[in-house]
Amino acid sequence: MLNKLSIKNYALIDDIEIDFTNGLTIITGETGAGKSIILGALSLILGQRSESKYFFHQDKKCIIEGFFSIERYHLEDFFVEHDLDYEKQTILRREIYSEGKSRAFINDSPVNLALIKALAERLIAIHSQHAVLEINKESFQLLTLDSAANNDELAKEFHSRFKRYRAISKDLEDLIIEADKLRTDADYYQFLFDELSEANLDEDEQVKLEEELNKLNHAEEIKRCLHQAEYIMSEQEQSALPLIKEALARVKEAEHYLPALAEISDRLNSSFIELKDISEEIMRVESEIGIDAERLQFVEDRLSLIFKLQQKHQTDSIDGLIQIQKSLQEKIDSISINDTTIEALKTEKEKLKKQSVELASQLSDSRLQIIPTLEKQIDSILQDAGMSQAVFKIELETLSEEQLRDSGRDKVRFLFSANRGQVPQPINKVASGGELSRLMLAIKSIIAQTSSLPTLIFDEIDTGISGEVALKVGNIMKDLAKNLQVIAITHLPQIAAQGDAHFKVFKNQKDSSTATDINLLDQEGRIEEIAQMLGGSKLSETAISHAKELLGSSN
Repeated sequence: MLNKLSIKNYALIDDIEIDFTNGLTIITGETGAGKSIILGALSLILGQRSESKYFFHQDKKCIIEGFFSIERYHLEDFFVEHDLDYEKQTILRREIYSEGKSRAFINDSPVNLALIKALAERLIAIHSQHAVLEINKESFQLLTLDSAANNDELAKEFHSRFKRYRAISKDLEDLIIEADKLRTDADYYQFLFDELSEANLDEDEQVKLEEELNKLNHAEEIKRCLHQAEYIMSEQEQSALPLIKEALARVKEAEHYLPALAEISDRLNSSFIELKDISEEIMRVESEIGIDAERLQFVEDRLSLIFKLQQKHQTDSIDGLIQIQKSLQEKIDSISINDTTIEALKTEKEKLKKQSVELASQLSDSRLQIIPTLEKQIDSILQDAGMSQAVFKIELETLSEEQLRDSGRDKVRFLFSANRGQVPQPINKVASGGELSRLMLAIKSIIAQTSSLPTLIFDEIDTGISGEVALKVGNIMKDLAKNLQVIAITHLPQIAAQGDAHFKVFKNQKDSSTATDINLLDQEGRIEEIAQMLGGSKLSETAISHAKELLGSSN
């Protein structure tokens, strides 16, 4: 229920707080006093967009806060789903700036308008002369049937199964499309995979081939250089090795006379042995170098294949080609995997469809059974509301299994006739504004007996009625308020007298400006306000007496 509404700096409102209670709360006031402003402020925390940039103080922001007790609405899952802090006393807040920007909060957590609206719709419902057109919506009509038939658990079970059925159907559809595409591409994938597989790629191959190609392409030059080096070291007339050997002999000879030369002799001997080994290695390498045209062609062809594959697959390494080969293998393998998954999903889909159809059939049977009782209940309430000739009928059409939808297998139509002898017609074709208001009130009265409805606000839906009918409508509202919180904005004293709490909206002078304000009336204030509603601003003894009579009969 709505515990408190705080409005700061909105239109003609400077700063007001309204504390609400259970039962029926009445709001009255002269035309233009600001009742619609309060309702407009409330609509902002219900997720409506701000269309006005006019504030009481243009240099300050506007803040509207609603404090709600939400224990009985089973909203814990909503808060978990949207990662919000759940509080039994939940606060919805809007902050609006003069330049047009606005922010929304749920328990001090910033949220978007769609989210605050989704929560607000489960906490409070406003019914005005235009809002009662909701009664023409099939979703509302089915909700009415299910509420009257106590189908809450059955409907939840159906929705859960059907939601899963639709999710599985969508997954299956997407998977079939994906599998068809994979099959279409399968031959191409296989061709690419076979091409890479036949290439028998090795991760280090490219570097080795490029080095070998360089050697083969320069074999003659390598052979010539090595031959010259070996010639210089050991074959030419003044070659290095013989000279070093001669130098070693001279040092050895001198060593007989100077033993300290032994170290130099050993070092020179080691160098001679190392250089001789190098010379022999050069000879060996030079002898192995040959002009191998066939091998050169093989290496060139192999590198050409590798470069071609790299260019084709837009990669610059053999490792990249190997990864692409693995990816292609996975795509090919996934075709068979998808086939297995598709069959499993088909089985699950059929199972869920069967369960959904069975639950939908149970809903249909329950709805059909409650229709006669519901028609009689609504007819009875309409008679109490002064529509003695009114007839209310419900048509229910059961659809085929293939036409299963969110609401089950049913199409529903509410039919109405206000006059004797008139064939009941769809409500939107025959009901006037006043008749719609009373019909909506009757339906809400029925739903409230079996469902946890949000707070209901009736905004002057009593237009077009008066006298005894107004008194009966007030009695219906009072009965409705036994099960939930009802707030009624009204011009009718007969309805105002039924309230458990009564607020008056008025304008007063604040400094040099006019402001809208609101007061909770005590008993004397209520007598005076209802007397003014009966007889005008000049209070007469008759009007006061009538007001007391109305208030007395309502208690």
